[in-house]
Amino acid sequence: MIDDEMLAEELEKFSAERDWKPFHTPKNIASALAVEASELLEIFQWTRGQHDWREIDAEKTVREHTEEELADILLYLIRFASLAKIDLQQAALRKMEKNALKYPVEKAKGSDRKYNE
Repeated sequence: MIDDEMLAEELEKFSAERDWKPFHTPKNIASALAVEASELLEIFQWTRGQHDWREIDAEKTVREHTEEELADILLYLIRFASLAKIDLQQAALRKMEKNALKYPVEKAKGSDRKYNE
């Protein structure tokens, strides 16, 4: 399990030591989060076909790069939520409830269609 409170505290300390809080605006953190998500996508940009999960596990450099980008995404996500005073666990649970209503099992099982198609 991820201890997001501990990570938020560490991020606050890291930011305070560098006097970065003035730069941690919603736009800047959201932009950084989007850039890091793009860097994750870039790892797989020119691969042929679908990358298999086993390939990520088997290829050390791909795995290490993927871990670093996921960590960056997680850290920016936690920083944004912390500054915005959003409880990520509660927000995620509420979103999952909404998704369950949008994608009922009887309509969505085995289908990649959007809920309104």
